[in-house]
Amino acid sequence: MAHNLMVSVLAAAAVAGAAMAAVPANLTAALGDQKRPPADSSRDVARKPAELLALAEVKPGQKVADFMMGGGYFTRILSPAVGPSGKVYAYQSSEFVKFRAAYATEQSTVAADYSNVIPLTAPIASAGLPDGLDLVLTVQNYHDLHLKAFPAGTADAANKEIFKALKPGGLYVIVDHAAAPGAPLTVADTQHRIDEAIVKTEVEAAGFKLAAEDDKLLGNPADPHDKLVFDPSIRGHTDQFVLKFRKPK
Repeated sequence: MAHNLMVSVLAAAAVAGAAMAAVPANLTAALGDQKRPPADSSRDVARKPAELLALAEVKPGQKVADFMMGGGYFTRILSPAVGPSGKVYAYQSSEFVKFRAAYATEQSTVAADYSNVIPLTAPIASAGLPDGLDLVLTVQNYHDLHLKAFPAGTADAANKEIFKALKPGGLYVIVDHAAAPGAPLTVADTQHRIDEAIVKTEVEAAGFKLAAEDDKLLGNPADPHDKLVFDPSIRGHTDQFVLKFRKPK
């Protein structure tokens, strides 16, 4: 029994080591970038940015967009990851800036810190993303496209624009808080969650093909899926899904 347990432990360690080795050097270096605030670095264990961006195939020289960048957590990692020959379009919606003025300040600060970051601010339905992007990443924001404050069809308009902006073969990677299967879109407002089946249907309707999905990287099966994500009992530990879509070549 003890021997079998040791074999299992060693096997698990080997798998974990292989996963660590699979993270490209540009992402490992990006996490150690000295410009990253300590408050960001302290969230890396929970958010697993290296593994996520490896799944998103982030490489030096790429043109990528951080769609609904929030405080810039991922923008600050993407910038050194794509390097000086790459570009990061840090998009924040004008609606969100109107709701919280600090978003504009945070966007300006990130852009000042990184020379390859281009800030974009426009309404969600017409974000103004440039053509030829390799990747559009949006983290914990897709459900916001269905907030009752926005017109019906906002998600469809955003998906169509993202499809147009990506080059053939480009990736659209979505991370969000999982709602209970079959949950209505109204939970976007009440819980800040969304059923991943809805996301798949909407994004595929825009022309994308599902290339990969991961419910374990940021998953938490203990999440009851019926609480507001800011509830102290679950905040920072929600069950999150990762969907990777590709624009056909």
